[in-house]
Amino acid sequence: MKLSRYFANHARAYDAEMDDLVSDSEGKNVLDKRLKEKRSQLEFLLVMMDDSPEMLAAAFHQGFRFPSPKAMDLLVALEPEEFPDWDKLGRTITLTPWAQAMADRVLLEPTGEQFMVIAACLEYLYTRADDRGAPVEDDEDEEDLDIDPEEQEARDREDAGAAWMEEQGFDHKPPKG
Repeated sequence: MKLSRYFANHARAYDAEMDDLVSDSEGKNVLDKRLKEKRSQLEFLLVMMDDSPEMLAAAFHQGFRFPSPKAMDLLVALEPEEFPDWDKLGRTITLTPWAQAMADRVLLEPTGEQFMVIAACLEYLYTRADDRGAPVEDDEDEEDLDIDPEEQEARDREDAGAAWMEEQGFDHKPPKG
């Protein structure tokens, strides 16, 4: 699985946020209690969804199901400006009823759709990392994410070129836009 720069950076922040939620200073597992608290703070956390998405995304922990891991693998390779619309991901990402209720509120925000894709991807990466959380179900039917193969190939070439330049000692230059 290939990660976009965005998810390579944010997955670490999400892992750290989840690790903070798991245990207290005495080493006791307090994840359920802390998740309940975090979910009750939804309105407060909405202000952080653009700058620190991992803070709100953690509230959705164990609320996503991923019937098509292959499609998720494609999704985590994208940058946020390349994401498909949230409503097109119905066969790729589903929500538990309690998470759907939270998502309905998040989707009222101007960047809610983008955030929901980010939150799902962060949770997917977290559960795939070491099988923490809900299991990822394999499905032979890969979801079409409307990724243009030529565009993906051009992005892959650009990423490979950037990686080679970094190996040669040149500074990484973020894409213009």
